[in-house]
Amino acid sequence: MPQQSASPLIPTVPPMHPAVFLDRDDTLIEANSLPPPPPPAAPGDIIDPALVRLLPGAHAACTRLHAAGFGLVIISNQGVVARGGLTIAGVERVNDAVRALLPGLIDAVYFCPYHPRGTVEPYAREHPWRKPNPGMILAARDELELDLARSWLVGDAARDIEAGIAAEIAADRCLRIGPQHPIPSLDAAAGLILSGRATEDAARSVLGAEPPRTRTNTEDSEQPSVARQSRSRSPEP
Repeated sequence: MPQQSASPLIPTVPPMHPAVFLDRDDTLIEANSLPPPPPPAAPGDIIDPALVRLLPGAHAACTRLHAAGFGLVIISNQGVVARGGLTIAGVERVNDAVRALLPGLIDAVYFCPYHPRGTVEPYAREHPWRKPNPGMILAARDELELDLARSWLVGDAARDIEAGIAAEIAADRCLRIGPQHPIPSLDAAAGLILSGRATEDAARSVLGAEPPRTRTNTEDSEQPSVARQSRSRSPEP
């Protein structure tokens, strides 16, 4: 009787997770409403961690999105480094202050210290991570195993939306917020995202697929939506 060969092992593909990509300044925290910093920093640059304040509804929005199973990834241009107004370490201190106001909710922070009109080498140039380029989103996708087809982006500037679309996040999932826009705040955007998630889950149910689980406090350590990052990520010089 001929010997049967064993079936080849099929490698297990780890599941990919949806995320909400968040701009930092004037999306999560106050920026342009703060007193202008001294030059060479520019209005809207946050150089003092003591000035970090969440925008109204931001904490509630992040809590709701996190509980629904979304990873929360901050993507922020920080050209203030290239202009000489702050160091990389200074940006880290501001990011730490943001994390402290959102404990356990932020999965990763990516920032770009480059600017083509900067004066500080090696950061005085364009870079694929600088929005509207999609580099930060694509790096997070690869490092955190994110499913961009099910992900969203929220920001207050056109460059945020352009970066999301360039990363092939669907245009209707890239939400521009602000008092002058139809979606006034992150909290309002979270409502739209969760409504869209409910619609997707209903469709999955019709197709016989199990909808993604939501997270509770007791599940966080066992089923994180993305790998936790203890520090920010910026590109190498």
